[in-house]
Amino acid sequence: MSNTSLAPGLKQRHVTMLSIAGVIGAGLFVFSGHAIAKAGPAALLAYLFTGALVVLVMRMLGEMAVASPDTGSFSTYADRAIGRWAGFSIGWLYWWFWVLAIPLEAIAAANIINAWLPAVDTWIIASALILLLTCSNFFSVARYGEFEFWFGLVKIVAIIGFIALCGAALMGLLPEREVSGMGQLMALHGGFAPNGLGAIVGAMLTTMFSFIGAEVVTIAAAESKNPARQITRATHSVVWRICVFYLLSIVMILSIVPWNDPRLPQVGSFQRALEIMRIPNAKLIIDVVVLLAVASCMNSQVYTGSRMLYSLAQRGDAPRFLKRVNPAKVPLAAVACTTALGVVATFINYFAPENVFKFLLSTSGAVALLVYLVIAISQLCLRKKLLAAGKTLELRMWLFPWLTWLVIVFISGALISMFFIPAYRPEITATGLLTILIICLGLLNARKVSHPSTAQPKARAPLPE
Repeated sequence: MSNTSLAPGLKQRHVTMLSIAGVIGAGLFVFSGHAIAKAGPAALLAYLFTGALVVLVMRMLGEMAVASPDTGSFSTYADRAIGRWAGFSIGWLYWWFWVLAIPLEAIAAANIINAWLPAVDTWIIASALILLLTCSNFFSVARYGEFEFWFGLVKIVAIIGFIALCGAALMGLLPEREVSGMGQLMALHGGFAPNGLGAIVGAMLTTMFSFIGAEVVTIAAAESKNPARQITRATHSVVWRICVFYLLSIVMILSIVPWNDPRLPQVGSFQRALEIMRIPNAKLIIDVVVLLAVASCMNSQVYTGSRMLYSLAQRGDAPRFLKRVNPAKVPLAAVACTTALGVVATFINYFAPENVFKFLLSTSGAVALLVYLVIAISQLCLRKKLLAAGKTLELRMWLFPWLTWLVIVFISGALISMFFIPAYRPEITATGLLTILIICLGLLNARKVSHPSTAQPKARAPLPE
């Protein structure tokens, strides 16, 4: 129907930049310092293993998305492969994850701006930033793509500049700015794994959430003119994106900053590396880059959350009014609802008791892992259905089904490990309880829709011809 469909307004350069810069945010610029402080140089293994997991998950998601591009992405595929309750559950959990991520990014940006404008309260700045960045989502999807293109370009230039600067320092090209190098730092500070190999597990759980967002490109590509080609290109490029932007950056930081530097977790890995190299105005430089990265993340969070809500409404798993679009083919109701909940969560952070917001955050702590797990299970089941329907798969998962099963076992092990690590137990418990509640609602919803005495059976989304 014309009043409930989205327009293919994203250009090739928009989707390309989304695929390159989609996983670059505060998780890399700031929180990588926490992973390094936990595991020392062995944090590189945590990033390597986690990056490999993301590559495999994106390959599986790419196989399904190329065969059937959909703005609901993995939620739609879970519906087709596992059952209506699965698509309902993972869709709502994913939307909830991004709703709670919006205030986190807004607060981080507000703290930076508040340091420049101390007269303005941070909650006012945070709320204003959410509303301001939502404006790009209220117009056409092309406007959103344009914002993300320039935000992403700044992030990429910043990382390439950082890597080049660190490389110059390590080669002795910066006068009076000698740095030690990774080998010397390991010799002086306890070797490659100073806190033991067990610390890698904790670091992996930290790095896992830095990569969430890689899957957004499959959602955005559904609003491009050639989604299958865009998704294929993004899936193929994920390997070098992770190698260059994450692994190479971490190698440079580990070559300059001692893992036990007390300022590392406080100011972030990038800022601390610039300080050690005695780069003038290091804090200001990183603050500006992080501010732009956070703005980009908020912009994408509103977009992603609204599209998932729209997809749920399209399938009858959310209120019907959320699937209506304006003349520019933008789901305004879904955008407004996602933004409103993000603002409410921001108010809760500032005005409700501190434990309330912490509890809300804990309910989304393991959603990223659940999303990856559902993608793997969906691909395992949907491959057979696609082939049975006579569909030729243009993009295939490597070594199927062995690597798919490996991912399922690995993620299941990570979820179990979270329960036995005290620092992560509240998150896995709260997320688990919320997941059980939403699954129960999903089962009730599926039963209600399919029961002849309460409603007409809803047609399931067909497999692609």
